[in-house]
Amino acid sequence: MKLVFFKIFIFILVTYSFSSQIFVAPDGNDTNPGTIDEPVESIQQAQSLASQGDTVYIRGGLYNVREDQISSVQQNLFACISYLDKSGSPGQTIKYWAYHGETPVFDFSAVKPANQRVVGIWMVGSYIHLKGLEMTGIQVTITTHTESYCIYSRGNNNIYEQISMHDNVGTGLRHYKGGGNLFLNCDSYRNWDNVSEDGLGSNSDGFGCHPDPGSTGNVFRGCRAWFNSDDGFDIIRADESVIFDSCWAFYNGFSPSFQSLGDGNGFKAGGYAHDTADKIPDPVPRNTIRFCIAVRNKANGFYSNHHLAGNDWYNNSAYQNLANFNMLNRPSRDDAENIDGDGYDHVLKNNLSYKPNNFFESHITNIDTAQNTLDHNSFDLQITLTDDDFVSLDKDLLTSPRKKDGSLPDIDFMRPVPGSAIIDAGVDIGFPFLDNAPDLGAFEVKNTTDINDYNVFVPDKITLFQNYPNPFNPTTTIRYALDKPAYITLNVYNFAGQKVKTLAQQYQNAGEFRVQWDSRNDLGDQVSSGVYFYRLKISNSSGSYLVQKKMLLLK
Repeated sequence: MKLVFFKIFIFILVTYSFSSQIFVAPDGNDTNPGTIDEPVESIQQAQSLASQGDTVYIRGGLYNVREDQISSVQQNLFACISYLDKSGSPGQTIKYWAYHGETPVFDFSAVKPANQRVVGIWMVGSYIHLKGLEMTGIQVTITTHTESYCIYSRGNNNIYEQISMHDNVGTGLRHYKGGGNLFLNCDSYRNWDNVSEDGLGSNSDGFGCHPDPGSTGNVFRGCRAWFNSDDGFDIIRADESVIFDSCWAFYNGFSPSFQSLGDGNGFKAGGYAHDTADKIPDPVPRNTIRFCIAVRNKANGFYSNHHLAGNDWYNNSAYQNLANFNMLNRPSRDDAENIDGDGYDHVLKNNLSYKPNNFFESHITNIDTAQNTLDHNSFDLQITLTDDDFVSLDKDLLTSPRKKDGSLPDIDFMRPVPGSAIIDAGVDIGFPFLDNAPDLGAFEVKNTTDINDYNVFVPDKITLFQNYPNPFNPTTTIRYALDKPAYITLNVYNFAGQKVKTLAQQYQNAGEFRVQWDSRNDLGDQVSSGVYFYRLKISNSSGSYLVQKKMLLLK
């Protein structure tokens, strides 16, 4: 028995006890042993010291990457600074993590090899976890058709977490080949190739994913893409399905000054362009886009892109895109010339569309409704929405700082107010929801109108007082106070969330204000007894806020 326990002890010791830590720092030297006191300078050197289960800690600070740090040139074309080909194993991943509480920033601006594509990290290994890096300044030197990348992913079962890729002359992250990868809480923004071809950056996406046959299980979760010169998320020519879960895409196809650049789709979900039938997978994959947000992209918010199958679109929110939902499909795999056709085989459930930027104000385009499943979307329920249905439509909230754990910020943008027709208007698709049914769009909220007052992120000095008298018949006074000048709207809603009366809508200076309601609606008719809500919306230099209280009319 002692021998058995001894063998088990030795097995555990051998399997788990020899994980080590390697340290990388801006002032390191690749001749060092990689300890915390004597760190190496490059991720490439850290890889040579690492084994399965090891953690490479990358210290914070600025890494001014040099051209002599190119570690590999792949396919006689791709100049890779870090070429990660050493794999971990299940339960023994190799981790390349930012050191706790620090942010390593890699600036590739000085890396400009002639006639080569620049790659910050080429990932061909598997079971690797990359976390907490900031990457900027990737360059392009080729003036014909080309593309450079912060990260070029080609491995399996890797995790890319909390990677920030911005202000590059190339794409943030592009994945080719490999399955089982998780792209988690990453940001890719202000990437624009203004060097190659026409300078409009038609190849610079925030994220791209194009798995080869058999490479299933690639998931993007909690990622954001904005001001990328081409598309936010692009999965053209994907041979296997891809999932986008709780990702945000906005302002793509524009420069930060809103100069028109490349295609400008938020989510380009598939398609094979003019590829001939022998180059198209069989079966064509079905992609899933759920709980995502697309806002003011130059072209489409959610786009099928000549796909040759349907996709699943669940609980997405779209606002001010040229087309919020564009289901354009390719009619036939055998006809590579005529690739524009109405969408078919799509399933759209619980999606929310508001204020598309097209002339006809069409919420969904290029779709044959008879060949698709449209179920409980704002555009097939024919719900009439106004700005008052949302806590905020301030697009600046989309770039709010992430939480400490790297997850998306909690914001009020396109979040429905209590009593809105958006709440409980969806259909059960198998995900958790509050109240009686799922809400439409990306956000699920608790409808507090039946039990609680509503007061979200309101500054201390903005006050909405309880009406007096309450209960009342037929007149009551509503009092509120502003800490600074603001444009305000004060409305009354019934229990079903329908607007009954606008009491005030104007610009007001700081101070205290009183408004009376005489129990009449906007048409001048007396309303019936019951529970009503008075809702104050404030917009000022600090942002937009909304606060609501309940009152009771008794006759």
